[in-house]
Amino acid sequence: MTERAAQAFRPVVLVPVYDHERAIGAMVDAILAEQCHCLLVDDGSGPACAQVLRALAARHPQQVTLIRLAQNQGKGGAIMAGFEAAWQRGYTHALQIDADGQHDAGCIPQFLALARAHPTAMICGHPLYDDSVPRVRKLARYLTHVWVWINTLSLAIRDSMCGLRVYPLAPVRALLARQALGKRMEFDTEILVHLVWRGVAIVNVPTRVTYPADGVSHFRVWRDNVLISCMHARLFAGMLRRLPWLLWRRLPRAAGGARP
Repeated sequence: MTERAAQAFRPVVLVPVYDHERAIGAMVDAILAEQCHCLLVDDGSGPACAQVLRALAARHPQQVTLIRLAQNQGKGGAIMAGFEAAWQRGYTHALQIDADGQHDAGCIPQFLALARAHPTAMICGHPLYDDSVPRVRKLARYLTHVWVWINTLSLAIRDSMCGLRVYPLAPVRALLARQALGKRMEFDTEILVHLVWRGVAIVNVPTRVTYPADGVSHFRVWRDNVLISCMHARLFAGMLRRLPWLLWRRLPRAAGGARP
């Protein structure tokens, strides 16, 4: 644990935003109702959303921080920019929540309590879907989960795609200093696999998910499926390079003994 993390637990709620002007106001209100500071990352949104975000920051100057990326970087790029902005402002943990309203902000206290209790772990949402989720999305997510279980040689990650999670910023920044990650929809999965490879523990939390409040999806079927497929190929190659170490790491649990 870093000296900063040992001294204090100081979380921020990180929201990457790209053209969700109809939903973001309600999400910010829900976050502030939980007495949390909110860091909005405007990922190169159009004028309508940019105006809404500026108004929110002006309305809540003590509770909302807004940073704007001049050009759209993708969800992962926005989150990574948010990590750095949070760290520079003295935060130890970043709770990521999506801007479109699919996550229940009422879960924030539970997630932060777990992060406080497990300050070096990832706290990851495990979605409990209602009938609004498209079946094809559930199938696609399951296929991704299978690859994640293969690439980590474990079932530690129950769901690698849920956008509700708490990152411990110290180990995340250490990873990002050494490893380039995809900047778009593949980011959520890729960073979790790399963190598991680096020994970061995962705490899974069931959480309710609905689809979505404003009807806007930025998933681009061809582009993002190609990026996700390439990500799985990279991770599989990385797993093969790490295979002896990953197997060795599992031996104590299998044998019931302690690692020498």
